[in-house]
Amino acid sequence: MSSLTEKDRPIVQLLLNTGTCPRCILRFCCVTSQALYRRPYKDLMKDLKEFLKNNPEKEDTVCFDVVDPPCKRIRLEDTEEGPDDLNHNGVLQQIPSVNDENTAMETSAVTVCNVCLGILQEFCEADFVKKVSQKVNSADYQFTSFVFSVSLPPQLSVRERAAWLLGKQEIGKLGLSLAKDDIVQLKEAYKWIIHPQLSEELGVPADGKSLFEVSVVFAHPETDEECHFLATACPDCFKPAKNKQSVFTRMAVIKALEKIKEEDFLKHFPCPPSSPKNLCVAVEIQCNNGAVFVAGRYNKYSRNLPQTPWIIDGERKLESSPKEMGNEKVKINNDAFQLLSDLTTCFYVLWLCMLPGRPFAIELVNPRRIHFTAEEMKGLQQTINNSSDKIQVRDLQLVTRSAIGRMKEGEEEKTKTYSALIWTDKAIQKEDIAFLDDIKELKLDQKTPLRVLHRRPLAVRCRIIHTMQSQYIDEHHFRLRLKTQAGTYIKEFVHGDFGRTKPNIGSLLNRTADILELDVESVDVDWPPALEN
Repeated sequence: MSSLTEKDRPIVQLLLNTGTCPRCILRFCCVTSQALYRRPYKDLMKDLKEFLKNNPEKEDTVCFDVVDPPCKRIRLEDTEEGPDDLNHNGVLQQIPSVNDENTAMETSAVTVCNVCLGILQEFCEADFVKKVSQKVNSADYQFTSFVFSVSLPPQLSVRERAAWLLGKQEIGKLGLSLAKDDIVQLKEAYKWIIHPQLSEELGVPADGKSLFEVSVVFAHPETDEECHFLATACPDCFKPAKNKQSVFTRMAVIKALEKIKEEDFLKHFPCPPSSPKNLCVAVEIQCNNGAVFVAGRYNKYSRNLPQTPWIIDGERKLESSPKEMGNEKVKINNDAFQLLSDLTTCFYVLWLCMLPGRPFAIELVNPRRIHFTAEEMKGLQQTINNSSDKIQVRDLQLVTRSAIGRMKEGEEEKTKTYSALIWTDKAIQKEDIAFLDDIKELKLDQKTPLRVLHRRPLAVRCRIIHTMQSQYIDEHHFRLRLKTQAGTYIKEFVHGDFGRTKPNIGSLLNRTADILELDVESVDVDWPPALEN
């Protein structure tokens, strides 16, 4: 049985007097019964009025008729050190006597709460829940559960601090203490109320681990400037950030409130907080689904097709890429498409057709659909393969996020086999290149190549050429087959990249060398699993 006791009477009457809503009063009385917060607003107000009307000498406890675990109580501790009777200029404002029940009755009408700014009032009603539900249903997402998130105006933290200081001072007169951490958080109380209603409307359970998120963003323009005084008191808490429209973020405000002294706070902000004229507004109701990952292998059959869009100084150099060609076909009603693979920007690289192909993974961001049958995946694979003779895809399948991690681990551990057509400026004979076949486990120091320096950090990477096998063609050309550690820059190993890769084919042959063609013959990683045709 959840209840308010006589020790709660001062806070209940005090907060009612100052314009606080019933649910916020329960929060400041440290009531943790979720069922109580879900009761109709008018019933809660009526119960609180009855509680105040009861004769303290005859009734020590007033019970709400709701079965729930015992609530968290105000702790019997010595009053914390700090200002007792500070108002706007350092002392608390005079409030109607806690014994003046008529005042409490008059001021307890349904007005905008001076603490939650209406979050626990209007926005807990069925009409708003239906509005959220309609927004979700109209977005046409596929989901089996949901997680609900809410973004609150940062000034609510300031108002809550003022109300807490007021309550702490009042019950301090009784030798009690109200710990800030014992107050039920506004977000927590709001979710207690919303979850069962929204779950009923959507027909699926609320689940904190769900990948489908329903979020509501609240704002209260009328009180936007209330936390600005904190920037003067704690300037180091408010630093501009490129991705933030305002320095007054919720976390920055909370950090400043932890630093500011109580007497300084009360000099700048009214206690109790004033009653607003307007409710909060729900400025955004959004949905977002967790990413879906599609994996497979692909082969590229054109040397004029870069792995990714090749755009320099805003100008497209080649017409398309596997990423764009895949994006055109993998349209599963999602917001964005990201190809996850160790892509190279060399357009002349050919992935030979007799190979199982290069592993890749596609991340579908915020997809509307999340479930696909094996037949649907086969159909998508066929659609991609029929769209072009420049790329072919196989083993297309859904994978988990953790499986993507295994792909990336494989990229570090795997080996690759290449075939390179090499040109030299000076004439060569077969015996000039024969020694390359005897070199095993050749260690390279590769400084980040100039061609990728704009997107990769400058570093010297140690890579290994496991084996090489040469094939003489003519005085200026030979083919070299290499088995290398993953991450080796083959082009730079051939020409040296102005001395940034040491040793290199040019230095080994003591002449200028360059690469004309590069074919990838195999990637030694067993991922993703091969599928039966």
